Amino acid sequence: MAKIRKQDALDYHSMGKPGKIEVIPTKPYATQRDLSLAYSPGVAEPCLRIAENKEDVYKYTSKGNLVAVISNGTAVLGLGDIGPEASKPVMEGKGLLFKIFADIDVFDIEVDATDPETFIQTVKAIAPTFGGINLEDIKAPEAFEIEERLKAELDIPIMHDDQHGTAIISSAALLNALELAKKKIEKVKIVVSGAGASALSCAKLYHALGAKLSNIYMFDSKGLIHKGRTDLDDTKKYFANHKKDIAFEDAFKKADVFLGLSRGGLVQKEMIKVMAKDPIVFALANPEPEISYKDATSVREDIIMATGRSDHPNK
Repeated sequence: MAKIRKQDALDYHSMGKPGKIEVIPTKPYATQRDLSLAYSPGVAEPCLRIAENKEDVYKYTSKGNLVAVISNGTAVLGLGDIGPEASKPVMEGKGLLFKIFADIDVFDIEVDATDPETFIQTVKAIAPTFGGINLEDIKAPEAFEIEERLKAELDIPIMHDDQHGTAIISSAALLNALELAKKKIEKVKIVVSGAGASALSCAKLYHALGAKLSNIYMFDSKGLIHKGRTDLDDTKKYFANHKKDIAFEDAFKKADVFLGLSRGGLVQKEMIKVMAKDPIVFALANPEPEISYKDATSVREDIIMATGRSDHPNK
């Protein structure tokens, strides 16, 4: 695959009609009769049916195949808090993926609200439009509260992609990789770089699948999450199972699995060299992985390596 240059990406998003998605009518609209059916007076009939029975909204409108991809831009890819406008290309991209892989329509919605309560109320207010909601790129720990509240207070499916999507797909990949490496999940040592919504959800699902908490070494921007720290919120305390601090690079010694959901360039070749036999490395930071596919595979022929980039093998 040819290397993607910055200008290539900018040209792709700006050429022709800017952006990546558009709205296309699904019914005829060429004649006056068509327009009379689509709008006044014909549109009154489905309105009245829905007023009598709210569930008929799924029969007469696009609600059942329409998902909202909603973000406030506080944790975008590996770029961090770049704001709602700057998050829009990602949300449009997720809309494109929904359409091409599942033929699900999407409205991308970028909300200028960092306060969880304001965000929750905004999403609740627009929820009647949609058959489901995909929360995206919202920073932790607010993301957990937002997701839990919306699931409890709305009657349509709620998914937080950073939590559910990443956890599900990386867990499936981990189980496959462990089978190839002939290792048991309850015995492997796992190093996690990052402690945001994605990393916490992945590690929790790994634990549910059999990984021991004592074998999970989770690092945030301040170092290892361990029992001696007094700055941990409840979500991080779940992984504070080690009595003392250790350096990030030392955690790699004899580690079987590395999961990166942090930022690019944090992992050096020397760290990969000291991992256990048949190491599994998921360097998933975007747009730059914690260590590149080229660097990681250059020092270990027995490595099972994946990134979160579409232009690298094993995305």
